[in-house]
Amino acid sequence: MTYRAAVVGSGPNGLAAAITLARAGWGVDVYEANATAGGAVRSAALTLPGFIHDVGSAIHPLAVVSPFFRTLPLARYGLEFVSSPAAVAHPLPGGAALLYRSVDETADGLGIDGRAYRRLLEPLVDAADDLFRDTLRPLLRVPRHPVTLARFGMRGLPPAALLARTVFRGEAARALFAGLSAHSEVPLTRPMTSAYGLMLAVSAHVVGWPFPRGGAQAITDAMLGYLAHLGGRVHTQHPVDRLDALEADVQLLDVSPREFLRLAPQLPSGYARQLRAFRYGAGTIKLDYALSAPIPWRDPRTALAATVHLGGPLDAVVHSEAQSVTGLPERPYVLLAQHTPFDPSRAPAGQHTVWLYVHVPGGYVPQPGDIDRIEAQIEALAPGFRDVVLVRRVTSAADAERHNRNLVGGDVGGGANTLLGTVIRPVLSASPYRTPLPGVYLCSASTPPGGGVHGMAGHHAALTALQDHAESRRL
Repeated sequence: MTYRAAVVGSGPNGLAAAITLARAGWGVDVYEANATAGGAVRSAALTLPGFIHDVGSAIHPLAVVSPFFRTLPLARYGLEFVSSPAAVAHPLPGGAALLYRSVDETADGLGIDGRAYRRLLEPLVDAADDLFRDTLRPLLRVPRHPVTLARFGMRGLPPAALLARTVFRGEAARALFAGLSAHSEVPLTRPMTSAYGLMLAVSAHVVGWPFPRGGAQAITDAMLGYLAHLGGRVHTQHPVDRLDALEADVQLLDVSPREFLRLAPQLPSGYARQLRAFRYGAGTIKLDYALSAPIPWRDPRTALAATVHLGGPLDAVVHSEAQSVTGLPERPYVLLAQHTPFDPSRAPAGQHTVWLYVHVPGGYVPQPGDIDRIEAQIEALAPGFRDVVLVRRVTSAADAERHNRNLVGGDVGGGANTLLGTVIRPVLSASPYRTPLPGVYLCSASTPPGGGVHGMAGHHAALTALQDHAESRRL
């Protein structure tokens, strides 16, 4: 007998759930409201013909280190990753701080902080495989490698601003760590923001910060190809408005808690109350550019990295992320990706794309002067940037939610990355994928291990569904 599963949402977690079930011999149908599968892992010509831009995520180290993705034969389906010589550049007035694949090369560039950087990172890099296995799963389960996780926890629990000031003495290392930690989208004076900086630094030293040749859509297309090989089916332009409209033995939902409440008004009041109390993370303003030439960086070494953090010294990044809670900061921290120097397939010959975003409150709508303020951050470090812009496209936090209901308020991470938001995701449970509805499971970024293109939430949710179904068959 073939059992059937319905998956709502075709982001990487939804497709990971579908693939896990299809590998187990289940018949799987994936339902996607949009015309193109992939959720936030898509690419499109957002500015001019021939310029390919990533609609959501742009740099994908977690897709390479993910224990689940590493089991998939996605290269057979056209997925090829590209890496830049440096993973990250953080330009400063005195020159850029660079994060390389090599711990030693990175440390050598940090001057007086080289030895401190090695002491901080080398033990975690040496235990990276164990670290990824224990952090890319629910935190309320017994760790498989408790010593490694404890070592990481001791370093990762403090606020990033405190760790940077305590461990490092120089501007370059402090700024570099602040830029990494700001990916948390949480003020850097809050606990556990150091964990984001450390995890991203470890991933850079293990795999670099690669991205798919041709655009993020290549990840989705490869997963779709493998799912089709396994017999799974994907139905685009097929919105789901009621769970009881789906005929399946189990249902896995790659949706936000708010969307789950809409789909399942029959949820018990206590559980529904917890979902309504779920806290979403910051919104973003996203800018996509078509350029006539590469970004004219003042420090040419900035061109060595596909990912660039624009925020200045540690104190400036800390101040910016604190201000982003209430509006666009005076000098916003900018996360920028320049793909085309390393992947020219994304633009016409000699021309380039740029992807960037800044953190703002959820639902924020850009105000007059906001875009000029963002571009001023680039222009200060790359004089003449505005002169090479052909077209600019702005996507506000409110726009992001209109295009994808799961991006509540423009939150691209599926929930607040605070200490409580990491543990209670979306409820406090050792198995947060289970819901009170029999055979219904949540598998989105609003469940552990949270945001990022790793597929682990979908994989864990599908394994839970398989376990529960097997146990029910034995009863």
